[in-house]
Amino acid sequence: MTKTITLLLAAVLAVGCTMNAPEAKAQGTVKSYGAAITADNAITTADLQKLLTTTDSYTGTVECEIITSCTKKGCWMTVKMPDGGDMMVRFLDYGFFVPTQGLEGKKAVMKGVASKETVDVATLRHYAEDAGKSKEEIEKITESETNLMFLAEGVLITY
Repeated sequence: MTKTITLLLAAVLAVGCTMNAPEAKAQGTVKSYGAAITADNAITTADLQKLLTTTDSYTGTVECEIITSCTKKGCWMTVKMPDGGDMMVRFLDYGFFVPTQGLEGKKAVMKGVASKETVDVATLRHYAEDAGKSKEEIEKITESETNLMFLAEGVLITY
């Protein structure tokens, strides 16, 4: 009788674990960086881009796809924008870092402030150096740029 109950219990557990496995695999593992945030009320990068045509900044949560991160410290990352461009993401008060590699194509949710900013040549060259660009590529940067920037207080990355 005890063997039967044990086998029955083991079978129920095995079926339960098998039923949940695809869902867990599909969702991936989420890792948090910086302040604890949630994905609640996150807007898409397309919605963000639309908003920033009528206002100077947006405070809130945005879902995005990561292009790359700083290869030296993980002190910034770039994310895809729907127009084919990208948006620089820095971290509030230099208070946290993300991995320096392996983030390409990962989905993220970030909370903070998006705005337009003019970035000078020296800073653009610094970012290019951090990204591992060649000396020739860095020297081609000769003009400042006005870009979208996001100052994140927290980031969730799905692996």
